[in-house]
Formats: sequence, C-alpha cells, structure tokens
Amino acid sequence: MTLTADPASADAAAAGAPRETVYRPPHPLDLRRTVGMLRRGGTDPTMVIDGPVIWRTMRTELGPATLALRMTGAEVRATAWGRGAELALDRVPDLCGARDDDEGFDASRHPLIADSARRNPGLRLTRGGEVFDALACAIIEQKVTGMQAFGAWRWLVSRYGERAPGPTPRPLFAAPSPEQWFRIPSWAWHRAGVEPPQSRTIVRAAERGDRIARAVHAAADGVDRDRVLTSLPGVGVWTSAETRIRALGDPDAVSVGDYHLAHEVGYALTGKRTDDAGMIELLAPWAGHRQRVVRLIFASGVQEPRRGPRLAPEDHRDR
Repeated sequence: MTLTADPASADAAAAGAPRETVYRPPHPLDLRRTVGMLRRGGTDPTMVIDGPVIWRTMRTELGPATLALRMTGAEVRATAWGRGAELALDRVPDLCGARDDDEGFDASRHPLIADSARRNPGLRLTRGGEVFDALACAIIEQKVTGMQAFGAWRWLVSRYGERAPGPTPRPLFAAPSPEQWFRIPSWAWHRAGVEPPQSRTIVRAAERGDRIARAVHAAADGVDRDRVLTSLPGVGVWTSAETRIRALGDPDAVSVGDYHLAHEVGYALTGKRTDDAGMIELLAPWAGHRQRVVRLIFASGVQEPRRGPRLAPEDHRDR
C-alpha cells in the first residue's frame, strides 16, 4: 500500500485550496461497487456519483470535508477540501477496503457465489468510519420504504447538516453532529416524514453522542459491537447490522428483519424464497463472511422476480 500526500495547510484547505493523495491498493478494486454502497439513494445530500468520480462528505474533528475519489488505472486519486481535508484523506484506504480481510472465505461452497467472486474480484467491504451517521441513517430506514427513508435523510441533512466545501457537482452537506441531531425540533421530524418512535430513538442516541462511536470502535468483535448498539433503546439487530456494515465494513453482519433480504438470499442460493431463519441457515457455512456473501449475491445480478405491485408509502405529515 502506498499513500502519499501533497503538503498544504489547514487554513489553505479551508480557503478552498484542495489537498491531494494517491492510494495504490495492493488488491483489485472496484471503486464504485466498494464505496458506492454507502450512498443512500440518488439524491443523497452527503454523496454523489458523477461519472467516474465519487464525491463524499464527512465530519471531522477539524470541521467538514469533501472527498472526491477517482480510479485511474490501478490508483485511486483523491482530492479533499475543507479544514478536515487531511483527516478525510487519511480515511481513503479504509473507504477502499484496505482493512477488508477475506481470510477463511471459501466462495466455492456455492456455484453462484464462486461465479460472482470470480467476476467481481474488486468488490471490497468499505468502512465509512462514521458510526453515528450510519446509526442515524439506519434508524430513519426502520420500517419504511427506501424512498421514504432517503427522502427524510435528504430533508434533514440538507437543513441541519453543514454545507460541504469544494466544487461539488451539486450542493452537498456533512451530516449533522450528534448535538445537532439532538436539537432538531419535533415539527422538523414530522415535516421530514419520520415517525415519533424513530425520531425519539435518534434523539436518545444523540444524548450519548460520540460515546457510542467510541464504545463501538473499542468493542472486540462483531458480537460485542452488536451488544453495544442494541443496548440503545429502539435499536434492534437490523439497525445494528446496518450500522456495522456501513461504518465498520463488518464482514459477518446480516440484516435480519429486512423486508427483502431473506427472500433474495433464498432465491439466489436455492431458487426459492425463505424467511430469516432459513437465510441464517443458508449463510451458516460462511460464518465470519456472511455479509461478503450477501454483497456477492447482489453483485451477481440474480434477483427474485417481483410479484404484485410495489408497496405504496403512506404520508402522515398532513394528518
């Protein structure tokens, strides 16, 4: 691994002068499949994919930063803006799956998984690193359609987050800090279409703020991280798994309780849908790498045929 950065001051970065780095991964890398999974819908205010460039915002200890990633040959060229630019560049290897360890993973246990792994050698498990951001997003996504959740995320982040620096293709925002989430008024949650149980869960979690992130990062393994997250009122195993997948690249996390996931896994591996218990049984041979198998299933393009109309979301905001 090679990571080199051009020298520049934080003041210059804040004034608009970018910082740059080149990351040379020691493994094949599909940048879009790896980092792109962090985007929450096509109108995500924290991330946009503009042709070959992935733009992503983040909060840092020094302030908001914007990161632009582009794959050029075997290199990832990264440019960052904002007072937190240097810290953002430090996260590039993690975003590109540098800490994704597939030791012990045996794709040959199923022909579809073996074929998908062969055709997608650059698929890595990314680590977004921002535990509270991932947690808040996952809570918003509880028990609603993706369209509803992505709309709520966009509405709240673009109003209560901080405008991100840099020449982004459209206005982007760094997600609110825990303190900012805590101060969002009740009418704003209602306007965004977030139901009271979910808004209360985020507000209660925000009271503990960065202590949650420190506890999750300090946990020894996925089981301990799950224990930390599910100790929060309103956070169950699905929300914990979604948080660990996005923030930590947990290779074994499985989103039990997802509306579609068990059906998709069952159809891909057996040709027919199954329930959560059946999904866990099917994934058991890959213990330690179950999330990797799920990602390879998605990358395979195999999907259960849709039956009937899509779920029509209800809008409670004017009631």
